[in-house]
Amino acid sequence: MIKLLIADDHAIFREGLKHILEEHPDILVADEAGNGQEVLDYIWKNEYDMILLDIGMPGMPALEVLKQVKNGKPRLPVLVLSMYPEDQYAVRFIRAGASGYLTKESAPEELITAIRKITAGRKYITSSVAEKLADEVEPDADKPAHHSLSDREFEVFRLIASGKTVKQIAEDLFLSMKTISTYRSRILEKMKMKTNAELMHYALKQHMLD
Repeated sequence: MIKLLIADDHAIFREGLKHILEEHPDILVADEAGNGQEVLDYIWKNEYDMILLDIGMPGMPALEVLKQVKNGKPRLPVLVLSMYPEDQYAVRFIRAGASGYLTKESAPEELITAIRKITAGRKYITSSVAEKLADEVEPDADKPAHHSLSDREFEVFRLIASGKTVKQIAEDLFLSMKTISTYRSRILEKMKMKTNAELMHYALKQHMLD
């Protein structure tokens, strides 16, 4: 039996997932989390064979959730489910320790295949993600500007672009407002921009926001 923790803030989507998974007797949805802190609370109390982790949950960013999961339980596999295209997020999450990345538009059969493959100790990476991982070793000349950001800078960038204030971001990431302001300055410098509006426009153009 494959025991899963589903992490997604949309109850309707969780119900849809459970409906798909219930058709497979070897897969059990043991618990559901609606935000990153709930994910961490569950994994400290219970044992799971895998986490299905949504990128767009409120509060703690999914990348931070993933890192904390891997720090605390490095052998617990995480399959990232996202509404965002692979080219925007997959490589960063795989590098951070995810065992696979699927868009929410994927067929149910692909999700089942990914769950079984990952819980068998392997990774689930599409050919396009494999190509992008290979591209990581190539010169940076043609890469999008956000690829130059560290993981923490990337989290702050996404939150700024989503319209959050420095205070809100500091609360989400459990950091000081001064630290967030420093990250903002670095992000603007690295991406050769001057305002939050430019960051927001870039994120929209790259299809990085809801």
